[in-house]
Amino acid sequence: MKRWTRHVPIIDTLRGYRRTDFGYDLVAGLVLGVVTVPQAVAYAFLAGLPAQAGLYACLAPMVIYAVLGSSRQLIVGPVAIAALMVAATVGEHAPAHSDAYLGITTIVCLQVGILLWLLRLLRLGGIVNLLSHPVITGFVNAAAILIIISQLPAFTGIDIERGDNAADRLAQILSGMGNLDSVAVGIGVASLVGVWLVRRYAGLAVRDRDHPISRTGPMIVAIAGTGAVAIFGLNVDTVGFVPAGLPEFVPPPFDLALWLDLAPAAAMIALVTYIESFSIGTTLASRQRSRIDASQELVALGAANVGAAFTGAYPVAGSFSKSSVNVAAGARTPVSALVCVAVIASTLLWLTPLFVNLPHATLAAIIIAAIVGIIDFSMLREHWRFFPGDVVVHFLALGGVLLLGVTPGLLLGVGAAIVLFVHRSSRPHIAVVGRLGDSVHFRNVDRFTTETFPHVAAVRVDENLYFANANQVEDRFLAIVEQHSEVRHLVLVCSAINFIDTTGLEMLRRLNHTLDSLGIALHLSDVKGPVRDQLESTSLSGELSGNLYPTTDEAMRDLGASQAAATGEHR
Repeated sequence: MKRWTRHVPIIDTLRGYRRTDFGYDLVAGLVLGVVTVPQAVAYAFLAGLPAQAGLYACLAPMVIYAVLGSSRQLIVGPVAIAALMVAATVGEHAPAHSDAYLGITTIVCLQVGILLWLLRLLRLGGIVNLLSHPVITGFVNAAAILIIISQLPAFTGIDIERGDNAADRLAQILSGMGNLDSVAVGIGVASLVGVWLVRRYAGLAVRDRDHPISRTGPMIVAIAGTGAVAIFGLNVDTVGFVPAGLPEFVPPPFDLALWLDLAPAAAMIALVTYIESFSIGTTLASRQRSRIDASQELVALGAANVGAAFTGAYPVAGSFSKSSVNVAAGARTPVSALVCVAVIASTLLWLTPLFVNLPHATLAAIIIAAIVGIIDFSMLREHWRFFPGDVVVHFLALGGVLLLGVTPGLLLGVGAAIVLFVHRSSRPHIAVVGRLGDSVHFRNVDRFTTETFPHVAAVRVDENLYFANANQVEDRFLAIVEQHSEVRHLVLVCSAINFIDTTGLEMLRRLNHTLDSLGIALHLSDVKGPVRDQLESTSLSGELSGNLYPTTDEAMRDLGASQAAATGEHR
């Protein structure tokens, strides 16, 4: 049973479930369902799919994650970032494959699920570390701007052609301002104001700024917009007919050429959805002083996306907005997600006729209101002072997404971060160190008043020794020796070295030979266990002209004493 509860966490939840918990979960689930319905429809249109696809993405995926997820309050479903990436993927590949929009999205869903499972099977969850913080923030800011621009046609009623990039689309909108639909703009602005007013003042009315009622703005403006169109007969674009009923179980089409074409985009979507979901789940868990299981999250998210693939949906991820509503509404267990699923299913079965008069301008306003808050440039000034390279990577990712597209821009950011890392580590900090007073500590002679010996140079390398920096390290060592002509012992302090590759090993061999020919012994100190194991598996330890010392203190005492004895004998 313990093994089953680890792989199916809801078993443990249900075993300890109390009657009082259901009241909280019921209320949270109902509120969550009310908030989710208009968002799901809006995100479906953002992804370039029919309205029902967004609602379908709230059924099987939400149930599967509730059963398998390790987070008690994380809600998985349609999210804006994934919808944007799906829209970019569909727009790129659909024209070459007979405009098979739903076929493409279900294939991408299945590929995302399989890739997440492969990451779990191969224990490669750490691959997400390739997406550094600057890359993620640059991508999110760019994605938010892209999403807002993508909603302007519906918000303004201006028809545009699909542009090559965000600047092109924005230029088309600006050039088409003469065709502005005043009714659509009025509805859009009123919807934006309505969402803001509910978010700002509804919580104050009940003396709780974070009360779930403050998150019901999307549903309220959706009802108001639908009512306005129906009552006053407003001539604006609306959602129109939405087929009633639950999704059918249909496997994604198999077309090898299409699968291969979609694989790179699916890989990027898988990484982004996992990072987004894991970070949100970790944040929620930390508030309760608990943890989530990263490996189980890969399994649960993978299964949720596979479920979406077979029910006509598109890739899903953990949603910060819906999870926040779930927490604020008092949810105690994943049962609240199951209640939300019941609300969505009821909507699909009996309430789809209400979508006929739902204006696209209102949906655009709902998306813009949800997205504008995630744009964040507030920390860039501090980051520039701390490490300017990360700010450069941020803007490369942001500019790449806006000008090149979602996947190429994200890859550009990842590539820039890797290049920056290699460049930085190829020029490691190297310091000549000396004893700090009478202590056993050694510090940079340029920063501290230290004790040194003229015949001994202790040099610390603050980086691993590998192909990118081996030659630079060797040149620096030889330069130090040239600057200190009395040196007869060179101590390489390895306290910051965690790894040496074969290029680094060959560099140490060359350095040892060169120094030996100059009458200088090469010693190593503070060698960590894994590095010592590496060295002992080679012949270098036997070839070394000097010794391996456990600590720099021991090396300096031994070499200082030996030189003093040699000087005394000479005298």
